[in-house]
Amino acid sequence: MSAKIVLASASPRRKELLRQIGLDFDVIPSLAEETVLPEETPEQLVVRLSLAKAREVAGRKEVAGRWFIGSDTIVLCDGIILGKPEDEAHATAMLRKLSGREHQVLSGYAVIDRESGREIAEAVSTRVRFRRLTDGEIARYIATGEPADKAGSYAIQGLGVCFVAGIEGSYTNVVGLPLCRLTLALEELGVPTFLNEDSRFKEQGSR
Repeated sequence: MSAKIVLASASPRRKELLRQIGLDFDVIPSLAEETVLPEETPEQLVVRLSLAKAREVAGRKEVAGRWFIGSDTIVLCDGIILGKPEDEAHATAMLRKLSGREHQVLSGYAVIDRESGREIAEAVSTRVRFRRLTDGEIARYIATGEPADKAGSYAIQGLGVCFVAGIEGSYTNVVGLPLCRLTLALEELGVPTFLNEDSRFKEQGSR
């Protein structure tokens, strides 16, 4: 039987985060376009894209499910959005920009309840401070391949954590999903989680 929850993302990091809180879900990557609109704030961008991803998958009649989760994450430094690197030179430039400085990670999330038509979406911000990096460290990190598909060219849940001197805010938000806020939204829309009275989670916890 198909899960009632659908994650509209192919991100392995988001899949792991949802598994971490014990959710049963299907993964169906969204085909929504990820474009930046003129005069759009970063917060508006991640919320709009999160909603677009969830709505695109929820709008497919052939897809079974009730609750649809979409998300989008960006890195901001000096007000400039740092997306995924185009190549190694681009990754090098981004890591040099982040070296020894504080930047902001914004993750938007959206949850759509197909049954009721309700939607909850917001942006969550975390501040991350990097220690100063040498060119050798940057080159060796890029050689691992880890930065290739990561916003800002690093993964806090991977080797990139060695560069992080401190964070202010949600750690999981930097990984790709603000679980504290997301679980509250799921609860509000009636999704069974370990926080409520659903017996399935009680049985798992008693083993």
